[in-house]
Amino acid sequence: MATWNLDTAHSEIEFKVRHMMISSVKGQFKNFEVSINSESDDISKGVVTVKIDASSIDTKNEQRDQHLKGGDFFDSEKYPDITFVSTSVVGDVQDEFKIHGDLTVKGITKPIVIKAEFGGMAKDPWGNDKVGYTVKGAINRSEFGLTWNAALETGGVMVSEEVKFEGELQFVKS
Repeated sequence: MATWNLDTAHSEIEFKVRHMMISSVKGQFKNFEVSINSESDDISKGVVTVKIDASSIDTKNEQRDQHLKGGDFFDSEKYPDITFVSTSVVGDVQDEFKIHGDLTVKGITKPIVIKAEFGGMAKDPWGNDKVGYTVKGAINRSEFGLTWNAALETGGVMVSEEVKFEGELQFVKS
């Protein structure tokens, strides 16, 4: 059995969404867990599990963060976690590959595909095996019940439907 646990000091999950149709607003989740469990060192035969604390959202604007944590968006008191569990890994895990799985946001579960890129493997100064990945994807937020919006006088809407996300993830073998 091989288990790879997230090195939280060297990992991040960020997102961005178009605001007022003229620029993107970025944010991140401060608290999250990711693990890879496999019967062998071959992660393509394993399961990737992600758990994100929805209330740890940080867009560098407290008023916006409170709105995002509330009922118009994540409703983080009622739905504290955003989760992802992989169903398959397709492609060369030593290069670029895709992780298929089920994403749950605000109690709604939908299949998504995440693109992943192998960053490399190394031993740290304390002899621990480490591996790094860059992951990218996008979702339609309204499919997950994140439907709040406002029409603009000039046409368009305040917040785009598409939310792009990216993670820089480093794991340590336990």
